[in-house]
Amino acid sequence: MTFADFIMFAVRLLAGTGVFLVGVHLLTSNIEQLATGKIKELFGKTAGKRFVNVGIGAASTALIQSSGVTTVLIVGFVNVGIMNLYQATAMIMGANIGTTVTAQIAALSAFPITTYIQILIFIGIMMNIACKSENSKKTGLILAGLGLIFIGLSLMSDAMKVNRNAIQNIFETVTNPLLLFLIGILLTALVQSSSATTSVLIAMSVAGLRIGTGRNEILFIILGTNIGSCVTALMSSITAGTNAKRAGLIHLLFNTFGSVIFFILLICMPSFMDFTFRRWFSAAATQIAMFHTFFNVTCTLLFLPLCNVFVKVSEILIKEKKSDMPETYLDERMLSSASLAISQLEKEMLLLSDIAMAAFRTAYQSFKTKDKSLIAPTKEQIRHANFTYHSIVNYLIRLSAQSKLSEERSISNIHNNVGDVMRIAEIADNFTKYTQTSIDENLCFSESGEKEISEMVQCIEKLYLLTRQIIIEKDPGMLSPIDQIENKIDSFRQKLIDNHIERLNLGKCKPECSGVFINLVSNLERLGDHLTYIAYTVKE
Repeated sequence: MTFADFIMFAVRLLAGTGVFLVGVHLLTSNIEQLATGKIKELFGKTAGKRFVNVGIGAASTALIQSSGVTTVLIVGFVNVGIMNLYQATAMIMGANIGTTVTAQIAALSAFPITTYIQILIFIGIMMNIACKSENSKKTGLILAGLGLIFIGLSLMSDAMKVNRNAIQNIFETVTNPLLLFLIGILLTALVQSSSATTSVLIAMSVAGLRIGTGRNEILFIILGTNIGSCVTALMSSITAGTNAKRAGLIHLLFNTFGSVIFFILLICMPSFMDFTFRRWFSAAATQIAMFHTFFNVTCTLLFLPLCNVFVKVSEILIKEKKSDMPETYLDERMLSSASLAISQLEKEMLLLSDIAMAAFRTAYQSFKTKDKSLIAPTKEQIRHANFTYHSIVNYLIRLSAQSKLSEERSISNIHNNVGDVMRIAEIADNFTKYTQTSIDENLCFSESGEKEISEMVQCIEKLYLLTRQIIIEKDPGMLSPIDQIENKIDSFRQKLIDNHIERLNLGKCKPECSGVFINLVSNLERLGDHLTYIAYTVKE
């Protein structure tokens, strides 16, 4: 092979690889956007059963066509507490099975049918141009991605066929199992896809090329790809919480132990490929794809009973650390799917409302008991609420930039809701001022006035519990009792002011108390209004 021939070979090979990776990206990203909402539902129905979790992990990955995406989602779910490590371990094992589907698709390139599959590019692009529905456009890009995968594989195979003899002479010299194993790890870590590396090996087999003696050598590379595929999840877990880091480590441990066991098996059985897959399947591409599936299924069956052991080992290696960071349900990984991100935002909004209401309760207790020492804790809770509020708003802005028209209403509702929640925090801040004024001016309220305020606060507590419930259950039927309590709070305001004026006339209350009392009652009525506004977003 001359230098000019080598350059042409490299260009064709890289062009084919580029087309293949573009196809994989189109296929993965668009299926991910269409499917992650359904995947979330699947993840939520595991019922703690290991085989169910494995099946969900496998089905999700087969659907998305990327174990990396599924594992990153799993790490994200563990990070925000949607699933525990035991569930995640079984799902990661299932994801390894699901990722072999890509290799099975690539193996079809060994058959004449692939020529007709390439027409999917034209069909898919025309769908994307002509259709108005976002889902139809994404479906078109999925079809185009599938077609590009086969064109990329075809380009790679053609490039190898042209220089088959020269390339074969190079590959025949690589027989060291450990070197081949490391090549598989490095190549996969570089492209962050075991499916891509395996598909390149399949393209080589279609071109008639073999590695080493043509026996077990190619299998060592495939074993390495399984360890290299852990890079995506490990990188994803670096900035996440302790349990998310453990999920990434479990993925690495599972793939490493499985690969090492099979590595030893292949060393001890040099003719493994000849006695098994070469005897069972005629096409070399199918042999590689079937081994990839066999390896992952076997490892899953072998290690599934040891899920608890993997979790314990991860807990020993990665200790729990106390963090000064406040609790949050927001995770960067969820931004790739609006449905998942919106679900997490709703949880974060409830967390914010709990913080704001806790600030209100502390502020009210401070006013009720004239305890100045409770003002500082109230201020700290309000600062916490402000921090959470700004985190939500920043997350909403990033989500809005990539959301669809159908999702804008949900995003707008959350934006309005967090604004209403922050009004509660502001009311808590107002109460600290009333407390300070009452202490500084030595104001005393009548027993009946304090009792009426307490009854109004109890109504607000009931309204908050109902509002929280309706946001979680999304049941518009609960709006009727909310209206009843809100009307009661409104009538309380007028009743309390009328009663206060009557006490003033009878000399039971001092006039200097009026400013604080009337403003306080008005703030309580406003708090009820904001809770009602939040509840009514469910109807929209």
